[in-house]
Amino acid sequence: MRHDTVKGGTHVRAPMRRSELIRALGRVAPPSRPRADLEQVVSPPEAAAELLFSALAAGDVEGRSVLDLGSGTGRLAIGAALLGAGPVVGVDMDPDSVTAAEAAARAEGVTVEFVAGDVTTWARPADVVVMNPPFGAQRAHADRPFWDAAFRLARHSVYAFGLADSRTFIARRAVAAEAHVLSTRPVAWELPRTFPHHTRRQVALDVDLWAVRTERTP
Repeated sequence: MRHDTVKGGTHVRAPMRRSELIRALGRVAPPSRPRADLEQVVSPPEAAAELLFSALAAGDVEGRSVLDLGSGTGRLAIGAALLGAGPVVGVDMDPDSVTAAEAAARAEGVTVEFVAGDVTTWARPADVVVMNPPFGAQRAHADRPFWDAAFRLARHSVYAFGLADSRTFIARRAVAAEAHVLSTRPVAWELPRTFPHHTRRQVALDVDLWAVRTERTP
């Protein structure tokens, strides 16, 4: 259980533990009718928490503006807000997911602006971009517009998931954007049966967590 304190007359919320964040993210439901064409696959709560705590440890959450590209039902955006980011914005082209994300944010007591929009035309930057983009399993290169948008819109850094098979592609896009890859490491990722063509109850995917610095040094 979290405990709040009062310091100097100001109500201060105690830092959220990783286990608490995982439970909170688990309460954010996946899309009720996931669309295969949009690869609406939610981030596992444990992987999402790892991404967010990695960003937190680097000073890229508290007090930072955060943009979640392809936010879906809001796990990454809501998690960032729970850890002290603000303002937080989530952009997704599926209006149903936006509606679900807004309800989930209200349930968790955080303020997140969710917008139905296309990441390729989104123009409002943020300090940090977080995302779980399409992996390109249904449509080749579906992840490319997301990575390009992330490098264009992040003033400071990007934290994102990508298939291990896409390492070379992502690294090249980062170099082309004059961004610096800080780290790439595998994360545990079990994909549950989501779409009608899935035949197994769940399958393990080889997924990496990327941390990329986009801030240009004068």
